[in-house]
Amino acid sequence: MNRFAKSLAVVSLPLLFGASASLASEVELPSTMAWTAYGTNSSGYAQVVAIGNMLQSQYGTAVRILPGDNDVSRMTPLKTGRVDLCACGIASYYGAEGVLMFADRDWGPQPIRLITTSKASFGLSIAVAGDMNVETPADLRGMRVAYIRGDDALNKGTEAYLAFGGLTWDDVERVDFPGYARSFDGIIAGNADAAFTTSVTPPAQQLASSSRGISWPVLDPDDSEGWERMATVAPYFQPHLVTAGAGGVSADNPVHSASYPYPIVIGNSSLDETVAYSLIKAMQEQYDYYKDSAPGANGYALENQDLSWVIPFHEGVIRYYEEIGIWNDELQAHQDYLVHRQDLILEAWDNFIDSAPSDDDAFTQAWMQARAAALNSAGMDLVFE
Repeated sequence: MNRFAKSLAVVSLPLLFGASASLASEVELPSTMAWTAYGTNSSGYAQVVAIGNMLQSQYGTAVRILPGDNDVSRMTPLKTGRVDLCACGIASYYGAEGVLMFADRDWGPQPIRLITTSKASFGLSIAVAGDMNVETPADLRGMRVAYIRGDDALNKGTEAYLAFGGLTWDDVERVDFPGYARSFDGIIAGNADAAFTTSVTPPAQQLASSSRGISWPVLDPDDSEGWERMATVAPYFQPHLVTAGAGGVSADNPVHSASYPYPIVIGNSSLDETVAYSLIKAMQEQYDYYKDSAPGANGYALENQDLSWVIPFHEGVIRYYEEIGIWNDELQAHQDYLVHRQDLILEAWDNFIDSAPSDDDAFTQAWMQARAAALNSAGMDLVFE
């Protein structure tokens, strides 16, 4: 398994507080903070509200939340400095890598740093009509699979599941839809057979209640070759035992599948170190205050944090993990690798942008070539080509 794919592994988190606790710094947060989050009807928004209530009650910090319905509306305020943090989705990783929507002259790679993530009981998977008798991703061969125009995250998720089964888009019948909800309407109407989603989303529940029913492909946790193929497409996926989902998925009827964190709380590398340190400290020390206040908020527990994921941590966060005794040389080496990777991509962008092609398609193609050349020269995986 290559080094970048190794980020799938979740690091064990022994709680070694001990003597280091005596060296702990106090929480020092500004009187107000601004965050962007998903739309007001989302669990991500509800989680930020719960965290904001905790910060206001315990530390006197008011949190102003700017809801955004898409990646652009969530990420732009972070880019421009209008907000301190974004409770984002996997687009935060795309930003760090400078790919997909960020392979654009108005964006480019972003200097993103990770604060914390939520990983709860749901999964992110391909939902399949129950009448198709699909047991594993390999069984999707020849079936009608939804492709959502303009939604890189959903389509990349589908591609990753196909890769686990040794398939590509060429092995299925791609059915284009103008939006996520419409893809599930299409499955229910018999115009498609599968679409990517979270296991607890309302469209998945609607499919489960329809005459077609719903099923979830099983990802064998011991299929190392399948996980390697998935990591080559989307290294942010992690093995996950899903215990909440449409179609009767529960703690008593779990599904071996995959997931990645949602939301992903990020800031720019320029975020004040004391603020980053204080935020992660507050979220861990006051976890009991907010963990039951919103769906998925229990996903911020320390044991749910993957300390060797695909986005580099903010230095203030590392300071906190060092303080409580869970940071080690192996984690620091992975952090150094991710920071070096991001620095290479940012440098490649700076060298590219002034002489870049004016045509949009040519621009994207040329940038991806420049990015690939920089990563290849350092012996790093491309991930996106």
